[in-house]
Amino acid sequence: MTTREGSLEAPTRHPLDWQNPKFYDKADLEAEMERVFDLCHGCRRCVSLCGSFPALFDLVDATEDLEMEQVDKADYQKVVDQCYLCDVCYMTKCPYVPPHPWNIDFPHLMLRAKAVNFKDDKATFRDKLLSSTDKLGHFAGIPIVTQAVNAVNSTGLARLVMDGALGVDKNAWIPEYAPKTFPQLAEKSENLPVVDGAKTPGKVAIYATCYINYNEPGIGQDLIKILKHNAIPYELVDKEACCGMPKLELGDLESVAQNKEKNIPKLAKLAREGYAILTPIPSCTLMFKQELPLMFPDCADTQLVKEAMWDPFEYFMARNSDSLLKKDFSKELGHVSYHMACHSRVQNVGQKTAETLKLVPGTEVNVVERCSGHSGTWGVKKEFHEMAMKIGKPVFRRMAEEESNYISSDCQLAGHHIEQGMEELGLPKSEMAHPLTLLAKAYGL
Repeated sequence: MTTREGSLEAPTRHPLDWQNPKFYDKADLEAEMERVFDLCHGCRRCVSLCGSFPALFDLVDATEDLEMEQVDKADYQKVVDQCYLCDVCYMTKCPYVPPHPWNIDFPHLMLRAKAVNFKDDKATFRDKLLSSTDKLGHFAGIPIVTQAVNAVNSTGLARLVMDGALGVDKNAWIPEYAPKTFPQLAEKSENLPVVDGAKTPGKVAIYATCYINYNEPGIGQDLIKILKHNAIPYELVDKEACCGMPKLELGDLESVAQNKEKNIPKLAKLAREGYAILTPIPSCTLMFKQELPLMFPDCADTQLVKEAMWDPFEYFMARNSDSLLKKDFSKELGHVSYHMACHSRVQNVGQKTAETLKLVPGTEVNVVERCSGHSGTWGVKKEFHEMAMKIGKPVFRRMAEEESNYISSDCQLAGHHIEQGMEELGLPKSEMAHPLTLLAKAYGL
């Protein structure tokens, strides 16, 4: 059998050999890019996913003989720049991933190219700044600085300056900083008995993520409310560092490794103590479930954390299977248009958020499984924002197909991006709320 559809073997993924000097050999990289690009050109089934594939196919179509070998290797960067490592091509579309002998891993090839660029000092000041989410959060978390940053970011003149000086598109939605961080607001867990289920640990450690810590701590508060309502003891991961996803997307793998050394020992200790580790943002969950384990396949602690890491709604549905999730909902949610973020889809746990929300009586969920185009810092950049909005248009329209009480996405950045896109298209407005906020509302919390 030569295709994924015809094979009985599940797709697998090879570790990222990023510490091998050959990984950074530009000639070797370009040879592999030519091989993979030529195979992609012959297939073209991923053309609708993002900008990378149309950029690639346009390069081939512009050659005299429609041959990949005639494409200038300097133009390969046009393909790399359009990739924001959503992983959807690998996980849902490509029939030639391992164990197929063609052995295509397009996202990790793009990651390798980004890593080579970073090592060659081609990353801009803007890209380094935007990927330093925890450092920005620490600085902006100073109360007087928070007020100043939010005030400046809300003015048209400041956005024009950011557009020109930093390359942050003046029209892109950017988050505000909260006056207090999530750890400052979070209440300590009550001294509750631990009730393990057949599938679920009975206590939870919350890895809050940079976004929850510094931008929207209310989402983390809603997760705590849900845990308390279900009598699940919890604790916050102490002095967590960024998961590393923004640095991974930049190709700064050494910084990813440095953050891993800060996070993994603490998380592994919690895993050994029997905690389920929950992260409210899917990109961070994916980082610990997939990217770090592939970067550090021989690190026992990293693999231990991988097994202990849960998407919150994956955990809630497993808790429900254990007959331990309370279903004493007091408020109907009505119609919810729910966007399943790419980094949720590629975790291969199914539509656990939608399944959980459907437990609420009087609730209908319209599930949209397509990339919103935002992808963290990529969608706010001046040269990519227009493409981000273009990629998201089918999602914006699908979210508005049925009159909704709420629009929602596990990725809150995608949720705001969708909200902006719907407004720009003049589509009917609905309240935007994270799924954890919706579940807390349904409990009447």
